[in-house]
Amino acid sequence: MIQEKTLGNDVSHPLFARIYPRINAFAEAHGSVEHRKELLADVRGHVMEVGAGMGSNFRHYPPGVDRVIAVEPEARLRAMAESAAAKAPVPVEVRAGRAEELPAADDSVDAVVFSLVLCTIADVPRALAEAARVLRPTGELRFYEHIRSQRPRSFRLQRVWNPLWRLVGGGCNLTRDTERAIADAGFIIAEVRRFDFHINGRANPASPSIIGVARSPRALG
Repeated sequence: MIQEKTLGNDVSHPLFARIYPRINAFAEAHGSVEHRKELLADVRGHVMEVGAGMGSNFRHYPPGVDRVIAVEPEARLRAMAESAAAKAPVPVEVRAGRAEELPAADDSVDAVVFSLVLCTIADVPRALAEAARVLRPTGELRFYEHIRSQRPRSFRLQRVWNPLWRLVGGGCNLTRDTERAIADAGFIIAEVRRFDFHINGRANPASPSIIGVARSPRALG
């Protein structure tokens, strides 16, 4: 059973919140910093980052960003994100909240950022519907996620690993077809790069990954 407690807009993943900084530091030392930079390249205007974790993206937002509203439901990670926000090169406001009920008005942001979080969200269609709601028609969805493998043998291994992975990973799923979920939510995928994130040349169950940009379902023209 996943160790999760829910209080209002907060969730508690005590094990995951303690080990995630080490996991993230290891991934960043082996290439994920470049992935984050790619994710956020040329993003502009008002941004909502969903599931901001410990704020690892904050230092990579470019000067064209006017403001970031960063939503994070895990209290321990949110406290780390608040510290990261104070050092960010652009204004960042960290809020408690869930992907399924974003604290923003309709048509109020120019970009929604999902970064290694759609694997953990309980109701992905609802979260993507919320992203579509808060995006302006000219806005875009930026996504960087690990996904299910398209190789049958690797996918079988992901399915075997998934129960344990979810237990220690704060509800993280290895087997989600996130690109399809984004398209099924009505977003128009404009760019996507599919790759295997190998660390020291080695694959792991979360290696299959995507980075991309999608247009609002209400995109004009």
